[in-house]
Amino acid sequence: MASTTELITTAIERFIGEVPALAKLKLVFRLELRGRGDVQVFRVELPGPRITRGEPDDARVELMLPRAEFNELATKGVLADWHEAYDHGHVKSGGDSAIRQLIANLVIRQEARSQLRRAR
Repeated sequence: MASTTELITTAIERFIGEVPALAKLKLVFRLELRGRGDVQVFRVELPGPRITRGEPDDARVELMLPRAEFNELATKGVLADWHEAYDHGHVKSGGDSAIRQLIANLVIRQEARSQLRRAR
């Protein structure tokens, strides 16, 4: 089993691989992974990623999800899986609404581009 920081790095690399526009984004976000009676909090800085354990003071966005769901999404999830998990409430976000809206727009545009490529 990979360490948590390796899983976070894998998840970010896979997500940015599918949405290349996010690679240019400079952002610090708080990642909260909830397990059985345990909550792990990480500070994730992009680009990089630079990951440290602990409560970030400068996070602009928060991402909260169950640890089991994160493990699945980090190793096998594609953009559509992340989007579905968010739509069903498994992945929750908070923080600066302008940055969250920017990320949402980038994801939606990339999904539209992917569908256009498949349609041809």
